[in-house]
Amino acid sequence: MIKRVSFVILLLLIAVLAFSACGVLSEPEAPSAPIEAVPLAEPTAEEAVAEPTAEEGVVEPTAEESVAEPAAAVSGGVTVYTISPEGSLVRFELDEDLRGERVTVVGETDQVAGELAIDLNNLADTQVGVMQINARGLATDNNFRNRAIQNEILNTGNFEFITFEPTAVTNLPESAAVGDTVEFTIEGNLTITDKTQPVSFAVTATMVSEDQITGTATAVVNRTDFGLNIPSVPNVANVEEEVELTINFTANAS
Repeated sequence: MIKRVSFVILLLLIAVLAFSACGVLSEPEAPSAPIEAVPLAEPTAEEAVAEPTAEEGVVEPTAEESVAEPAAAVSGGVTVYTISPEGSLVRFELDEDLRGERVTVVGETDQVAGELAIDLNNLADTQVGVMQINARGLATDNNFRNRAIQNEILNTGNFEFITFEPTAVTNLPESAAVGDTVEFTIEGNLTITDKTQPVSFAVTATMVSEDQITGTATAVVNRTDFGLNIPSVPNVANVEEEVELTINFTANAS
């Protein structure tokens, strides 16, 4: 009997050491700071177009005639909108076998930020800045799983942010008005840990008012393309390779 008890204790110790080694017992690091949007890039010297001068037949306004533009608006009717964590949510979904049953794992965080520049009269000029998600804020309904995701899969101690850098905005209509809902595509490069892959998000956005836009962006990625391997733990098997990504966002005029 003593030998059997000792053997069971030894197995438990081995299990604890194994779990500690794979990070499921270690508390993940907390976000380093509240998330902030990366400002939209200013036009380069080559992209900037010089305004005509008085010598070219255009009289420049005097100081009294000049009127400052609002902070949110830039020339040409373009308004900058900033995604707010309040009213926004990032979600991932994938299926796995848990204790022999097929379940859908859902992870969420409101730690998302980015900027958009939009001219409703000329949507072709729409710009979307770098989107950031603080991976340390992602949480599922299971703390054991959360620690494995953050410590082992996403390695959030070294890679705090997931980023999406847009390269093109396509399929936009020519214009829109307050109350309209538009559908379009944002193509770009998604970086998770130290791996970057091209991804396209399908976006549905509504112009709620002149000061607010709400919408949803969705994409499907393959976790193995980003080197996201699932640690071997008891009772978990057949984790799906395709991951559904959803960003529900609320963006307010800056």
